[in-house]
Amino acid sequence: MARGKPAKANGARGNGDTVGFEAKLWAAADALRNNMDAAEYKHVALGLIFLKYISDAFAAKHAALEAERAQGADPEDPDEYRADNIFWVPPEARWPHLKANAPQPAIGQTVDAAMEAIERDNPSLKGVLPKDYARPGLDKARLGQLINLVSDIGLGSPSDRARDVLGRVYEYFLSQFASAEGKKGGQFYTPSHVVRVLVEMLAPYQGRVFDPCCGSGGMFVQSERFIEAHQGRIGDISIYGQESNYTTWRLAKMNLAIRGIDAQIAHGDSFHTDRHPDLKADWVLANPPFNDSDWRGDLLRDDRRWVYGAPPAGNANFAWVQHFIHHLAPHGMAGFVLANGSMSSNQSGEGEIRKAIVEADLVDCMVALPGQLFYATQIPVCLWFLARDKANGRFRHRSGETLFIDARKLGAMTDRVHRELTDADIARIASAYHAWRGDENAGDYADVPGFCKSATTDDIRKHGHVLTPGRYVGAGAAEEDGEPFDDKMRRLVAVLREQQAEAARLDAAITENLRGLGYGG
Repeated sequence: MARGKPAKANGARGNGDTVGFEAKLWAAADALRNNMDAAEYKHVALGLIFLKYISDAFAAKHAALEAERAQGADPEDPDEYRADNIFWVPPEARWPHLKANAPQPAIGQTVDAAMEAIERDNPSLKGVLPKDYARPGLDKARLGQLINLVSDIGLGSPSDRARDVLGRVYEYFLSQFASAEGKKGGQFYTPSHVVRVLVEMLAPYQGRVFDPCCGSGGMFVQSERFIEAHQGRIGDISIYGQESNYTTWRLAKMNLAIRGIDAQIAHGDSFHTDRHPDLKADWVLANPPFNDSDWRGDLLRDDRRWVYGAPPAGNANFAWVQHFIHHLAPHGMAGFVLANGSMSSNQSGEGEIRKAIVEADLVDCMVALPGQLFYATQIPVCLWFLARDKANGRFRHRSGETLFIDARKLGAMTDRVHRELTDADIARIASAYHAWRGDENAGDYADVPGFCKSATTDDIRKHGHVLTPGRYVGAGAAEEDGEPFDDKMRRLVAVLREQQAEAARLDAAITENLRGLGYGG
């Protein structure tokens, strides 16, 4: 999935997260990378951050059990930790042991042994952790320095605070590695501000949340944050995911484990080896690969998921859309990112599939986003929101209606090539959708020229089932500059006269030059 960007030091990001500490830590860690590729170094750094997290959580629980030893508690009983969903960390994997050995030439073997011991004693992490710190190409002096650097994160904090700090660092590092890797890095990371738009609009308070192309798990992290921010209970949602790239799947497992999020994340190709074949999700949140031409669609021509038409073998966009629909519960809703071409393309039958989905009254809302939001691509993208049943009583009865939002003018540049949606931008988009669909206490909805428009299915038919918001929202109102009309007209006429006089002067000069060259009349 996608991308990353430099932070504003010691300040607040446009989405409200304080990043000064994370930015300084990244700068220090990146300096230790030397000539190692970001894709390779990613696992070195993130693996150590993960190890630090589980060791901190373990140490906090160990101290609590030590204090209760007189009451029969045993700090060395693995079951005491598993009962509280804390990973058991054997002595050879505990952070103080690693830090003490950081200056030693054999630190690579020590870290590998720690990772192997953790996987051995915690089956849910089997095959997840990186275990190649002893390889000759990894500078052991720099590895020891990185261990010392990571040692300062959350040290001495209670496990819950340590998890928050380490989780923020982990997410920030994910974004920075995505930026450093460029297009390839986009396969595992979706910028958090884009994920927040999806999550804030859908508002998945409870039920089953599914992402069949989950990358490093950002959709799930934001869903949990949303529930916490609205005083909900984390246990009210169940999380299911799938990721085809093995190394990215490992990142997702670590990303969720570092936050204590219980999730069923499977490894495998969602199209050809669906690991959740019977799942009917209340919420689908996803950012599938854009315009994927290598999804081997020719092997699935008669698949039962293609209810609205067989997707072209050369582009998986509408295969993903129908895969999402297939996994929706009767009252389920989906929100996902697609390339802009999905809104208007008529190639290889895509227009007919889109038409069938519109006529089935599944399209709830379409959002056009600005360009430069992703690290893997500069192409502008859109958000699709689908509803299995628009008259299920959860919100306003809106059958035969679709909301169009044009957010292409929103966002702020964070550097020369990256744009980010701010808190205010996200709130404006989500608030319009909530008011339109009739969320409780969301206020009344009204069309805003140039930004949002509620259209009927008949309106969409008139536009040939094209779903580009710009076709529906119209032009925004011109800004009033306060200059009286008569004064403005006099000024503009004077400017016009000056330009006409200048044009006449230039015409005369050109004619004279042509005469001098023997081409005059």
